[in-house]
Amino acid sequence: MKTEKHGNNWSAFYAADSGRYFAEIMYTSREGREQYNYEITQDIYDRLGTFKDDIENERLIKTAKITYSFENTMYGTLGPESTVWDEEANEEMKKSVQNNNKNK
Repeated sequence: MKTEKHGNNWSAFYAADSGRYFAEIMYTSREGREQYNYEITQDIYDRLGTFKDDIENERLIKTAKITYSFENTMYGTLGPESTVWDEEANEEMKKSVQNNNKNK
């Protein structure tokens, strides 16, 4: 099974050791950076990359449970700069990304 998928502003990962799926949406520009991490389902993971437009992939990811958000733009944010919504899932995603990078 493919353990990573990528689009223009999104990446998705399968953590083989835990059997969990994660996705990240990141926007960067002169105005700053925004990052949103999600724990997704296998169904969402399987469908990612099948759309003609990456916006549809992002919409699909956003239907899942958010685990982390970071917003630092020149326009400011409405809340704290970063928020961890699910600490355990966020740590599992970081570990999965590190493992995938080691195996490349």
